[in-house]
Amino acid sequence: MISELASQEKVIGVKQSRKAIRESRATRVYLAFDADPAITEPVAESCQAAGIPVETDYTMTQLGQACRITVGASVVAVLKN
Repeated sequence: MISELASQEKVIGVKQSRKAIRESRATRVYLAFDADPAITEPVAESCQAAGIPVETDYTMTQLGQACRITVGASVVAVLKN
């Protein structure tokens, strides 16, 4: 599943991801399991309320690499086409 991050349209980061969730543009959200829960919990709650599937199987480093950025990513939202 993480391979979709390289090719799909996405937003990286908490603010942009929460905005995409709010605007119903996100189809799936990835939350790094090693990120600060104070950051990821509100995003997870937003996803649950919106019925958006959440993946929590990856580290910040893995998400960053999958998105082809040089730093870790705590939240990544895959957008609708």
